[in-house]
Amino acid sequence: MARHGNGHDDEPAGRPVAEEPPAGEDRAQSLAPEEDDREPRGLSAVDAPEPTDPLQAVQRERDDLRDRLLRKTADFDNYRKRVERDRQATSESVAADLFRDLLPLVDDLERALKADAPNEAADAYRRGVELIHRQLIELLRKRGVRSIDAVGTDFDPHYHQAVSYESIAGHRDGEVIEEFARGYMLGDRLLRPAMVKVAKGE
Repeated sequence: MARHGNGHDDEPAGRPVAEEPPAGEDRAQSLAPEEDDREPRGLSAVDAPEPTDPLQAVQRERDDLRDRLLRKTADFDNYRKRVERDRQATSESVAADLFRDLLPLVDDLERALKADAPNEAADAYRRGVELIHRQLIELLRKRGVRSIDAVGTDFDPHYHQAVSYESIAGHRDGEVIEEFARGYMLGDRLLRPAMVKVAKGE
């Protein structure tokens, strides 16, 4: 016989009935968090640690040591070339200073050779001066010193120093028409410019 009133046996109509969770293993599975194939939050493939492989570690160390060796070799080679260039530049500078000091002596010998020999004794003296001059010029030539051609060429301020200008018929403007002192080069280095007279156009 059904009871009426406030009895608890019957639930009010329309109220959903709560389902009982499954018992045992099914209940535990229902309470476990859902799993999927996504990576854990905060980690990515980039952040994942690389696998520790002894062979790869040795290869990386080998490559690093080889790169260091190549850099050190290149640095040493550049240093050696720089030292060699500095040594050569210093040697050429010292040689240039020495040869420059010898040039006035060459000038004096050439002026002595231009003088006339009034007698046999003076002619013998002249031959001695000529021998000294020839030996000195040969020594300079072996060391890379050469004279600058001036007369008949166009005036070049890099190699000539104009002492005077003169208007002379038959010569083009800017032509070197006379040389007062010979100019000299040591390789590509100017030891002394030629002292010259230059033709001037009217």
